[in-house]
Amino acid sequence: MPRPRSCPRIGTNAAATYYKPAGVPMRQLEEVILGSEEIEALRRCDLDGNDQTTAAEHMTVSQPTVNRILQSAHKKIADAIINGKAIRIQQPQTNNQQP
Repeated sequence: MPRPRSCPRIGTNAAATYYKPAGVPMRQLEEVILGSEEIEALRRCDLDGNDQTTAAEHMTVSQPTVNRILQSAHKKIADAIINGKAIRIQQPQTNNQQP
């Protein structure tokens, strides 16, 4: 039986939620979606310069999980840049559900 999945701790919201190539109408663009955990891993490792072990501790996940999340984020960003796709950033979901 697999270990229960833990939710990564997300500590940031992106300043913008959409990036697109200049001069191309939105209706002509494919998009890639970066999840909030991918943005958090990018911020902690690539922007802040933390190693994956430190990022994993802050996000309350394992180092291999951070590595997997980073690989996914890097692949999506490369696809968007190389193939001229838009990037949509998902904001973290809140648990403020009304009954």
